[in-house]
This record gives sequence, C-alpha cells and structure tokens, in this order.
Amino acid sequence: MNKDLTCGKPQTVLWQFCLPLFGSILFQQLYNIADSLVAGKFIGENALAAVGNSYEITLIFIAFAFGCNIGCSVIVSMFFGAKRFKEMRTAVSTSMIASGVICAVLMLIGFLFCGSLLSMIQTPEILFADSALYLRIYVWGLPFVFFYNISNGIFSALGDSRTPFLFLAVSSCSNIAMDIWFVAGFHMGVAGVAWATFLCQGVSCILALVFVFRRLAAVEMKGRAPLFSWDICKRFARVAVPSILQQSFISIGNIVIQGVINGFGPGVMAGYSAGIKLNNLVITSFTTLANGISNYTAQNLGAGKLTRIREGFQAGLRMVWILSVPLIVLYCAFGKGLLLFFLNDPSADAMRSGMMLLRILSPFYFVISAKLVADGVLRGASMMKQFMAATFTDLILRVVLAIVLSRTALGYVGIWCAWPVGWSISTVLSLRFYRNGPWKGAMETPASAA
Repeated sequence: MNKDLTCGKPQTVLWQFCLPLFGSILFQQLYNIADSLVAGKFIGENALAAVGNSYEITLIFIAFAFGCNIGCSVIVSMFFGAKRFKEMRTAVSTSMIASGVICAVLMLIGFLFCGSLLSMIQTPEILFADSALYLRIYVWGLPFVFFYNISNGIFSALGDSRTPFLFLAVSSCSNIAMDIWFVAGFHMGVAGVAWATFLCQGVSCILALVFVFRRLAAVEMKGRAPLFSWDICKRFARVAVPSILQQSFISIGNIVIQGVINGFGPGVMAGYSAGIKLNNLVITSFTTLANGISNYTAQNLGAGKLTRIREGFQAGLRMVWILSVPLIVLYCAFGKGLLLFFLNDPSADAMRSGMMLLRILSPFYFVISAKLVADGVLRGASMMKQFMAATFTDLILRVVLAIVLSRTALGYVGIWCAWPVGWSISTVLSLRFYRNGPWKGAMETPASAA
C-alpha cells in the first residue's frame, strides 16, 4: 500500500515506515551471513576466508546497485510527494533503463577482470580458486541484485516498506535452507553457496518487479507517461552517481584494508570475515533506516514541508540510538558466541581478531548512526556535495590510518582502531552540513501539527 509521508506525526510515521525497512535489511544481510556461516561450518575456515575475501569485491557491485536504488528512490519520492504522477512513472522507467545499462557494463568487467581483482587484494594462493569461483557465479546474478534494488527503492518512494520486507523474509530463509542443501547435501563446496544465493535473489527480484508494475498501474494519471526522459535521467544521475561513487570508494577502501589484513594470515582473515559480517549487519541496518529518512525528506521537500524534515531528523536520531543500545551490549558481552556461528573449530588468531574488532567498533555505533541519519536527510534533499565530503573524510582517514597503524606494534589491532577515528570526524561534518540545510530557517519554528 502506498503511503504519504508528508502527513501525520513525524515520529510515528517514521517508526511505521522504517521498522519494516530494518527487518528487510536483517533478512538482506542473511544472504551473506548464511554464505559465511555455511562455508565456515560445513566446508572449513579457508572456505569462510575465501567467501569473505570475495565479499569485499562484491560490495563494489552492490555499491552501484545501491546508488541506483537511492537515485531512483529520491526522484520518485519527490514526484510522489508533489503529486506529479506522470513524471513519477517516467522516473521509474528511466531509472530502470539507466540501471540496466550500468549492470551490463559491470557484468562485462566482472567476467573479464575477476582474476585481476582478486590479485589486486593479494588473495593468498590457497584461497584463490574458491574466491574466483564464488565471484564469477555472483556476477551472473547481478541483474537480480540491480533490479531488486530498484524495485525496493520504488516501494520505499511510495511509502511502502512492508512489501519488500515480506519478499526478503521468504527468500532469505529459503537461501539458508538451499545453502545447507547444496553444500551439506550435494557437497558442492563454495559453488553451492554461490548458486543458492543466485537462485534465491532471482526469485526475490522477479516477485518484486511484478508487484512494482502492478502498484504503478494502479496510480491514476492523465495521459501516457514517456518511457524515457533525459531531463529525469540527469536528475537521477545527480543523486545516483555521487551515491555510487561514495559506496564504490568505500568498497575500494575496504579492498585496500582487506589487502592489509591478508598480510596477517588466514586466521586473522577468517576472524575479520566473521567479525565484519556482524559489524556490517549493524551498519547496513542503520544505512537502510537512513534511506527511509531520505524518502521521508524527499517527499516532504517535494511538498514544501521543511519543518517536518527537522522533526524527522530528530525522530530518526532517537530511533537509531534506541537500536544501538542492545546491539552494543550483544557484541561486547556475547561476541564470542556470535563469532562461533561462522567458525568451526577456530584458531586462536581468528577468535582473538574477531573479538577485538567487535569490542573496538561497537561502542561507536552511537556515533556512526548519527552520521548516517544526517546523511539520509542530505541525500533526500539532494545535497550530494556535502554528503560526499563527509563520507570521503571517513574513508580516507580509515584507509590511511589502517595502513599506518598496522605497521606499528599494534599490528592488526591498529586497523580496527582506524574505524572509530574516521567515524567520529565525519559525523561532526555531516551534522554541520545538516544544520545548514534549506530547513535552517525552520529550526526555531514550532513543530507542525500535521
């Protein structure tokens, strides 16, 4: 069901809209978590390290899909909030065409340079074959990744976060079952993990597209909407390209960091692979909630309701901080048990490095969550220069400090320490940019009753 986010109490509207998004990203992360869990438990520590190693490269592909999701979602949200349904329909088809072209180019790059990408991150010889196999199968499934993300962005733009949640809940649970079936039942090794993900993502994508087109067909409008618009494509690109660059450079930075980690051996690699999966579950969850705030911001900006944007930011901040408390407690107190979900008979290095990562990073979830909420507002308002400035500050600091500190007596622990520094400084920038947004004049305005 489509929902207008420009009406109702902001805090209530955001909770109702964002909680299904939070559930969706939990299930979305189950795809990668299931892959790592099954690889570590049923194949071995080296298989877990191989899947984690390939995962850093797949994040580049996901970055492009995510950027297209954001570009489509923000533009469609603005047209929906302004009740310009004809342009909204054109924005959907234009975004899908542009995303399809980007996906085709990435698939070609993935097939041609798979080995080069793995060599670039210094993949150990013992892991190279499995990493390459997993990555090549993943590339075949890129159209599913792209068009599912576009569909999800459209649902969010229309104020519907429940439908994609239901799709993901079913497909993610199916992915776990198929992972175990292919690996433990058919003994397909790392290939079984990759093919299970491929099939489940495909089903989720096809269902999402069918429901999106049915939802759009029910929107009343006058006249036939053009299939493609260069003007809308440019507006899509102004949001999508910075988002793609932001996510891509983060992924490239993570690849550089992965290369540094690889120098500490398979044990630390496996511990990092397990620990970063748990960390990414939290960060991606916060990012998804921030995406919901982007949709909220874009709809209200389209409707000219600037005061509601300020109220939405405050409500979003309360939301992520409430969620941060149990996550920090869980990772600090019970991190060892969570890591054992991924590691079967782990080495001392694997457990030590994984636990250290969780204990250093998790207390700073209060900090990074505030940045991501502010970033969500900046994206929704198309303030992409400010958004990128804060993000690149975080990335550059983390990469440089990871390289420098890893060469000190801290060793790999120095790499983990780079995260909180980058998060803290970039959060200050994001909050300052938010404060100076077009709603600045509404800062002292009484809260709207709408």
